[in-house]
Amino acid sequence: MTANKILVANIGSTSFKFRLIEMPTERVLAKGGVERIGSAESQWKAQIGNEPEQKGTANLPEHGAAIALVEKQLGGFGDLAAVGFKPVMARGISGTQVLDEPVLRAMEEINTLLPAHNPPYVAAVRSFHQSHPKLPCIGTFETAFYDDVPVENVRYPVPREWETKYGIRRFGFHGASHRFVSQRCAELRGTDKLRIISCHLGGSSSIAAVRNGKAVNSSWGMTPQSGLPQNNRVGDFDVFALIYLARDLGLGIDAVEKALTSQSGLKGMSGLATGDVRDLLDAAANGNADAKIALDVFVAAIRKYIGQFLVELNGADVLIFTAGIAENNPILREKICANLDFCGLELDREANNRVRAEEAIISTPRSKIEVRVIPTNEEIIIARNAWAKLSSLN
Repeated sequence: MTANKILVANIGSTSFKFRLIEMPTERVLAKGGVERIGSAESQWKAQIGNEPEQKGTANLPEHGAAIALVEKQLGGFGDLAAVGFKPVMARGISGTQVLDEPVLRAMEEINTLLPAHNPPYVAAVRSFHQSHPKLPCIGTFETAFYDDVPVENVRYPVPREWETKYGIRRFGFHGASHRFVSQRCAELRGTDKLRIISCHLGGSSSIAAVRNGKAVNSSWGMTPQSGLPQNNRVGDFDVFALIYLARDLGLGIDAVEKALTSQSGLKGMSGLATGDVRDLLDAAANGNADAKIALDVFVAAIRKYIGQFLVELNGADVLIFTAGIAENNPILREKICANLDFCGLELDREANNRVRAEEAIISTPRSKIEVRVIPTNEEIIIARNAWAKLSSLN
């Protein structure tokens, strides 16, 4: 039997989510995942074809054990052509790559920049290498969609040597998501000659400016800790405030790093135990002023980048909402689109209020900027790229 299936693996520090995709038909054969890896009661679920979803718990101390469980659920990996990954960033490397040891070491070189992302990805890929040494592991880096962004949108105003010698510059992430919704929008509109502002709003969030299918700017800085306020990560923040906290006020660099990467963002501003927007909306509705302010800050940051990209693109043809928050939350969509009549954007409130996680136009027919909800599908982008990479290697 010819191997024609791509296992798309989405790796978190304590999670492993997967989709099994038949290529080139792009039919999803199975999906599922494991949460709380490292716990004595890791939680797993899997759905094979049209069968009912199965759930359970298991003792999975590390990602290798989770991979073995998924392999058992799928009846083996013998018909896999490759495992596709969505790694974030590597030093000096982007695009779609075979994740061999040199690439993994390039990822490890910047672990400080991506402490929650790179270590678990590297560990998972090495687990596949150890258990299935002949199975190709292919990753499309989240930076890949931004490889052609103009230099004026990637350079920081710092000593030139910092960029040439140390790689200090702006990048971009959520590349597979922004690429998918941009391509899907082009299919729906019948042309890729579009000025698109893509809003990926979820556990982490970003905005991309896209012209004719190519990214020209992003809300991200150098790392996923930048840009919009994230669930529990800071987003844009004055670096001298960090120096002041760490040095002058005596908090120390480690404590400040921990606070900015895990205790900030929507969680930090709201004072809640979580930065989940659903919890913030409930708390704000019940009179929690800090939760309301956190949501207002989030919306204001999104609108700031939309405004910047309207200038950069000389207007926009389509504003896209995608990912968990944007696909399912009409309240925030309406707040983001408020008072944009100066550029001809007119939201259809009735359409907006009824749309949840489905493709839809939520602007009025009169609106000069079309507003769409397009559910993202990062896994298809990863599978397509892995399949194309395999073809180029043969």
